[in-house]
Amino acid sequence: MPQFICLLYAPADDTEDRSADMPRWFEITDRLREAGILVANAPLKSVETATTVRIRDAGVHLTDGPFATTKEVLAGVYVLECPDLDVALKHAAEFPMAEYGSVEVRPVGFSTP
Repeated sequence: MPQFICLLYAPADDTEDRSADMPRWFEITDRLREAGILVANAPLKSVETATTVRIRDAGVHLTDGPFATTKEVLAGVYVLECPDLDVALKHAAEFPMAEYGSVEVRPVGFSTP
């Protein structure tokens, strides 16, 4: 069955307390797990904890922070196993992050010729 990654983006300048959303996150995660759809999920620590790795001029260059400065930051991921994109999008629309940030859904895997 195809897998889809849901990239959860939060506004970079979001200072609201989102702890009230936690019961919804737990309910959605439990429901996806029980349905056999959830492959993996994880929240990410803040962008300040990121390190970006680049190879340039035969050397390894490390930069503190994310790859780019954006209006939204990657906050977490879900990997879902769904029959098709429409089902994955239906589940992605249930994530609280879709209400104040965004959820990017992409198929996982390599393209075949």
